[in-house]
Amino acid sequence: MFNRRTLLASSTLVSASLALPAFAQPPKDTLVLALHLEPPGLDPTSGAASAIGEIVHYNLFETLTKINADGSVSPLLAESWEVSPDLKTTTLRLRKDAKFHNGVPFNAATAKFSLERAGSAKSTNKDKSSFARLRTEVVDEHTIIIRHQDIDPDFLFMLGQASAAMVEPQSAATNATRPVGTGPYQLKQWRKGSSLTLELWSGFRNTAPLRIRQASFRFIADPAAQVAALLAGDVDLFARVAPRSVAQFKVNPRFQVVVSNSRAKTIVAINNARKPLHDVRVRRAIAAAIDRKALIDGGADGYGVPIGSHYVPGMFGYVDTTGINPYDPDKAQRLLREAGIQQPLKLSMTLPPPPYARQGGEIVAAQLAKVGIQVKLQNVEWAQWLSATYQHKNYDLTLISHVEPFDLANFAKPDYYWGYRSPAFQALYAQIQAAARPVDRARLLGDAQRMLAEDAVHAFLYQPQWVTVADKRLKGLWKDMPIFVNDLSSLFWS
Repeated sequence: MFNRRTLLASSTLVSASLALPAFAQPPKDTLVLALHLEPPGLDPTSGAASAIGEIVHYNLFETLTKINADGSVSPLLAESWEVSPDLKTTTLRLRKDAKFHNGVPFNAATAKFSLERAGSAKSTNKDKSSFARLRTEVVDEHTIIIRHQDIDPDFLFMLGQASAAMVEPQSAATNATRPVGTGPYQLKQWRKGSSLTLELWSGFRNTAPLRIRQASFRFIADPAAQVAALLAGDVDLFARVAPRSVAQFKVNPRFQVVVSNSRAKTIVAINNARKPLHDVRVRRAIAAAIDRKALIDGGADGYGVPIGSHYVPGMFGYVDTTGINPYDPDKAQRLLREAGIQQPLKLSMTLPPPPYARQGGEIVAAQLAKVGIQVKLQNVEWAQWLSATYQHKNYDLTLISHVEPFDLANFAKPDYYWGYRSPAFQALYAQIQAAARPVDRARLLGDAQRMLAEDAVHAFLYQPQWVTVADKRLKGLWKDMPIFVNDLSSLFWS
């Protein structure tokens, strides 16, 4: 039995414990993100897949400049810069406190190496032709001068894209599997087919507090599995989730839904080098057979803005070209007859894994069937699409989103996978590159958009709007997405 003294002592202990202040739990410092696609490698300077940059850009690899959520450009590995009045010379002063994960200092010689490697004859960089037209000079250990063959008002933006990542010469060849960058995070583990984990690098320069210590990226292609992972709390953030699943998250107080504008273009890409697709009448027929609004509603669940050329609203020099090849099935059939096409015209269309392609492909095929074009759909994995469609040009049609902000230059490349060979467009694009005055550049950009629409190089469909679903407590999400990144340095838990 307890005596009175014991009871009093116990009472005192209980009262004391109740009086102690409650210590707040520290905010979480780990994060689980989910992506639809797994990258084929981790070197953003040697592969075209945007899934690479979604993991490593600004996290593991850094660039000379940084592109922000609003599309503006700010310093990163370059502290400051000066651009000559003719826009053909850029002088950049580099940080003195940056180093690579292997301890090698970042300096002007490394910057010169990285830019020249990107434009070299052996380069597989998606922007190789742009880098090949640059000449980089080392002024001193932390200053470089870049001389341009062309005028490019968007050059500082280009320097902030993943393809312009700075690499350490001795490790450059193995970055695809053993990446070495200057960024705040390092690769901890990559479980192929499942997940990839980055961890905070202790040697990173202390420029700002980073509140995410470890970030794991999970690869979830199936839309139903995406929903299940979010609802179960297995995933904190899903960027560019399948739009069809969004409605339930909008009414769930545990989540936030962010709808972002983009600079991407979703198109039915047409292999212009193949017969009968080399005939502009056939390409115009394909474009006229597709109802953009129905496709946006059914293939993108309403998250898209119609486009008529390879340029999107909000970009400098944009003109509305949706009226050049409007939806007109009767016109499509007439054009096919004029081109001497024996119906049905049989074509194939490759569809990469994202839902917009698989869902949209079914709708496009049904619409084309109504005008006498039979399309055989071929679902392919991302690696197959990159190899067969993109690299070897083995396709008739493909439904794809091109996410590069400034990629009109691809239409001036005769060997690009589209097979579009137009001396007129090449000459026009050369004029754009030489136009120093904004008013002239805007006019020429409008001419370029109209030419691509008139040539019906592709069936230009819509500007996608990306949807991100995240835990309500997660802060620092980008509102818009001028480029595909998951910038961990901006994220933190409330």
